[in-house]
Amino acid sequence: MGTFSSKMKKPLITASITAMLALGAVMVPAADVWAAQAGTATVQSGVNMRTQPSTSGNVIRMLKQGESITVLEQTNSYWYKVQDSRGTVGYVSTSSQYLSITPSSTPSQGSTNGTIVATVTLRTSPSTSGSAIGYLHKNDQVQVISAPNAYWYEVADQQGRRGYISSQSKYITVSGAVPGGSAGGGNTGDPSTPDNGASTGDNAAKIEQVIATGMKYLGTPYEFGSNRNTTTTFDCSDLVRTMFLEGIGLKLPADSRQQGEYVQNKGNAVTDWHQLKRGDLIFFMSYKGSSASAYAGIDKSKQKITHDGIYLGNGQVLHTYSKESGGVKISSIAGTHWEYRFVYGGSAL
Repeated sequence: MGTFSSKMKKPLITASITAMLALGAVMVPAADVWAAQAGTATVQSGVNMRTQPSTSGNVIRMLKQGESITVLEQTNSYWYKVQDSRGTVGYVSTSSQYLSITPSSTPSQGSTNGTIVATVTLRTSPSTSGSAIGYLHKNDQVQVISAPNAYWYEVADQQGRRGYISSQSKYITVSGAVPGGSAGGGNTGDPSTPDNGASTGDNAAKIEQVIATGMKYLGTPYEFGSNRNTTTTFDCSDLVRTMFLEGIGLKLPADSRQQGEYVQNKGNAVTDWHQLKRGDLIFFMSYKGSSASAYAGIDKSKQKITHDGIYLGNGQVLHTYSKESGGVKISSIAGTHWEYRFVYGGSAL
């Protein structure tokens, strides 16, 4: 349940990065900033501005509540590239709890309003093969910019994200004619291409929705025994439980040991972390030291589970384990105590 509280060692950085940080940040002239700005934003809650679109990026400074910034682009589903009033450029979380965005201009003079009816995937292209940017949920308001074909709408949401969603009426209703394309606001759709990211048997899409839910809580403070009815703080099992409950409506047990038993009962647990798949729950024993030798001779099958998280692939885990570590974050497994503490992992689906 995330009781480990030792501070993690900071990664080594190059001399050039050190020099950059010594100056405070990278200063970018306004004329050099990408011209197609997504809009302006007001900071709703203090959030770190980092040198990279990752929690492993160094913190430039904390943006304060009420501060106005410029959103330059959405780098991916989880990070915005922004510029503050000083001209400093960095990256902040896309979670709506941190920023309130005002688009710099309407997406299209001919756009019309739309209301999301059921959860639907926002994609980079008008096809189910397009990468998922994120998800739109029931009652979300969007601007429908165009209908590139009979099955898809191009839309922009209130966070400034722009992409494509299914035009089927079970996912979206529109208030008027949609410019460009054959769909024309009729929501004719394509019954062969459901795209709500949570259809029966579509576990890959479900996993992406679970992970997207967790990523929006990056930086949320750690609290041992956190309240399961709020999202203001998390311990490890509370975070995992919230990701599945919010993401796909699956209610997991409340603590890490019971979550571990749940996965084991599915019959697909593995004891080699290299065999884990993206979205698998990953379970750890208690911390006994930072070196592999500290765990030599331990029969892990007899160890109690004290921590868990979600495996992201590429040797990374999304989890939370101490106040000192900064709350919800992404950690690398290979060659760290997380590798030595790993007991088993597997899918909850």
